[in-house]
Amino acid sequence: MTNVFGGVDTKKYIIETTGTGIAIFDYDNDGWPDIFIVNGTTLEGFAADQAPTNHLYHNNHDGTFTDVTEKAGLVATGWGQGVCVGDYDNDGWEDLYVTYYGKNRLYHNNHGVFTETAEKAGLAGSGKAWSTGCAFVDFNRDGHLDLFVANYVDFNLSTALVPGEGTSCTWKGVPVMCGPRGLRGSKNILYENRGDGTFADVTTKAHIDRTNGHFAFSVSTLDFDDDGWPDVYVACDSVPSILYHNNRDGTFTDVAVMAGVAFNEDGREQAGMGTTVADYNGDGRLDIFKTNFSDDTPTLYRNDGDGVFSDVTYSAGLGHHTQYLGWGTMFLDFDKDGWPDLILANGHVYPEVDKYHLGSTYKEQRLLYHNNGDGTFSDISAGAGPGINATSSARGLAVGDLWNDGQLSVVINNVYATPSLLVNSIHSGNHWIAFKTIGTRSNRDGIGAKISVKNGDRILVDEVRSGSSYISQNDMRVHFGLGAATKTGPVQVRWPSGLTERFDNLSVDAIHTLKEGSGVIVSTTPKKP
Repeated sequence: MTNVFGGVDTKKYIIETTGTGIAIFDYDNDGWPDIFIVNGTTLEGFAADQAPTNHLYHNNHDGTFTDVTEKAGLVATGWGQGVCVGDYDNDGWEDLYVTYYGKNRLYHNNHGVFTETAEKAGLAGSGKAWSTGCAFVDFNRDGHLDLFVANYVDFNLSTALVPGEGTSCTWKGVPVMCGPRGLRGSKNILYENRGDGTFADVTTKAHIDRTNGHFAFSVSTLDFDDDGWPDVYVACDSVPSILYHNNRDGTFTDVAVMAGVAFNEDGREQAGMGTTVADYNGDGRLDIFKTNFSDDTPTLYRNDGDGVFSDVTYSAGLGHHTQYLGWGTMFLDFDKDGWPDLILANGHVYPEVDKYHLGSTYKEQRLLYHNNGDGTFSDISAGAGPGINATSSARGLAVGDLWNDGQLSVVINNVYATPSLLVNSIHSGNHWIAFKTIGTRSNRDGIGAKISVKNGDRILVDEVRSGSSYISQNDMRVHFGLGAATKTGPVQVRWPSGLTERFDNLSVDAIHTLKEGSGVIVSTTPKKP
């Protein structure tokens, strides 16, 4: 397939620039991750029989994939944007939510065939909004997955300015599409799962609208203060980003400024695009990484505890490249040494950068950073092979163990090009362990569960999450590199229900299914504060 999104040689309006996301998930429960790719359209549109569609590719278990879009009931066209996955009705089959400029779509999974149910479920939206990132999250810990949806700008084609027409319609002296500055922002939405297949819009009730952040893109959930309640980080374009702290009473407070994740270390707002979460420095706390616009660096926020983060981009070795415009990004331990590395997908929004030689190129290479294990990263892109050094105007990026062998692969969506499948050929000799969680009292996916692995004198931590990267969905199974270790200590899971349990004697180099209630109980904490 070729990703279609707006004009090829010029972008008249901002709607033509954002591109689309990717999801890696097992839609047919055969144990092998499949790939779903969101597609877009153009201003001119298409004849009905020629319109571009989203695509679902079935994993054939042999290194190949088969397009099963039509068979699975997922043919759809429009200004597709982001995607996230979650089993919202706890029936054991992963459901799919796709955001649009227009009405969003919820696909209920009926044993590998999907039915579009967004209107019935109350998740379609007004049809006038421009939704981007999303994530399923059980914010009230009632065992039913809720849904957070980020919205970008309040955009109307009939009144939109053309390049060069307004103050936000030039870049480095060249007329370009207008925005997002100068356009009206749109509020993010939180839907509460009623438990009967329908959702209620609780945006106002939950105080999601009480923020100065807007122009929102990616959504990453994380329990940044480790209180057992999921919080939400949202990357915002050209304005301060948002960190919604879960108040444990059904409401949230945007604490991004106080927590140090609204701006960079200079106190300047950035044009945030993608986000990813991991404990990069091994201190047991989850950190945040964010990609930004060109002529800027990405941002690494180190979690210092007590609800405060520090911008350590430069000291970590991540501030060298300012020419790239970053989108999809993920922490992934590609060499399985126990330290999360970083991959970034890049690509400009203005095709004009090539014509006018504005210091960037429209198609850009990817970046791969190796985690040195001492709080710093090394740029190893130059020697990382054609998958990293190939250029494209990339957007969505997702990571997954596509062949269940511990080798994490990467799928990237490229504007007006075929997708990229980056196969990990690094055979380090290191070991690994991965986990699929099944909730019983918690939501069936175990989204929000915190997993801790004892590995020598270290504790490796991560969470099960929906969404993240740039408006994309990664393989939800949690993967840890173990280095040279041939066995692990106890694996501990803190479930959203409040139950913490221990699983012992788990083999390395294997994917384990952890079912809530089948381990050794460590503690049980009430859901209410």
